Amino acid sequence: MGENINNGGGYADLEKQMLILHDHEEKHFMSSEIVRDIIIGVSDGLTVPFALAAGLSGADVSSSIILIAGVAEVAAGAISMGLGGYLAAKSEADHYVRELKREQDEIVAVPDTEAAEVAEILAQYGVEPHEYGPVVNALRRNPQAWVDFMMKFELGLEKPEPMRAIQSALTIAFSYIMGGFVPLLPYMIFPIAKEAVVASVILTIVALLIFGFAKGYFTGSKPFKSAFQTALIGAIASAAAYSIAKAFQAF
Repeated sequence: MGENINNGGGYADLEKQMLILHDHEEKHFMSSEIVRDIIIGVSDGLTVPFALAAGLSGADVSSSIILIAGVAEVAAGAISMGLGGYLAAKSEADHYVRELKREQDEIVAVPDTEAAEVAEILAQYGVEPHEYGPVVNALRRNPQAWVDFMMKFELGLEKPEPMRAIQSALTIAFSYIMGGFVPLLPYMIFPIAKEAVVASVILTIVALLIFGFAKGYFTGSKPFKSAFQTALIGAIASAAAYSIAKAFQAF
């Protein structure tokens, strides 16, 4: 009687641990996708309009024209980047569906081959034949779990969220807009481009440092190194655009 109670308690603990692990994986997967989209959007949003505004400032164009060009670029860039994110996520979802169909067909057409692949995968993790034998048999009795196992461990594919493509498009586009208006803000305040470009450089470099630090923090890399690299890339891009505009103006 006591042994049954202990076994029941053990199974309950195991179920609880599996639920906790499942919740953790889901949150981790979602957060990584969203963070990636934000990084893509903000990174390009800060850099491209910054370089454009710096280049036009080098050509001695008025702040109003730079602002109009910058807003147009931000709008076009947000649409383009959002569409790119949508197409990328849609392609991933389509690829998952194709591979899922292939695995479903294979466990019916060549079940012994697929079972051998399961055994091979488990053996790579140090599981002995007498240990993975029951696992293989259990999966053969559950075709859906078998397919899910092959998708994750053979192909390394996770099932995408149904709204992933739209979510990616909106996240990237919104992030691009938020980043893009940072270097343009001084041109809304200072009517003279030479004054505005100085303020834009300072404001954008600070924003790039903050963004780079946050990117490093959330992606697990060195935050200060990430901040320096991000700011350096933005500074190089804007300096190149400004210098090219000045060079062409000299002709």
